[in-house]
Amino acid sequence: GAVALPRPLGADPHEEEPMAVAQRKNPDYHGFSADPDADLLNMRAVFLCGISIAIVLGSVFLHYIPDYGLTQWARREAEIQVRERERLGLPLLTSNYYDPARLTLPPPQ
Repeated sequence: GAVALPRPLGADPHEEEPMAVAQRKNPDYHGFSADPDADLLNMRAVFLCGISIAIVLGSVFLHYIPDYGLTQWARREAEIQVRERERLGLPLLTSNYYDPARLTLPPPQ
């Protein structure tokens, strides 16, 4: 059988777009329904759900993202190092980043 192709919009000069008909019938048309009351209700429901989901899921995402920049890890590691140095009686900070006894230096010239 032959397949009937859909006519392009505007092929009949008297045919109007469905959205134009709905906007004439309801000037505050939001695109959800041709019925003005159902259109308003659906628009409000979609808006409420969309904003609520964005706020709730956005807040949950921001709360549970990993430690950005490892700031919390660095703080915990520093506290562990301070406790260990206090336990061993060492100063908290030394002027040498590396142990000078373990460095092999070039011979003086």
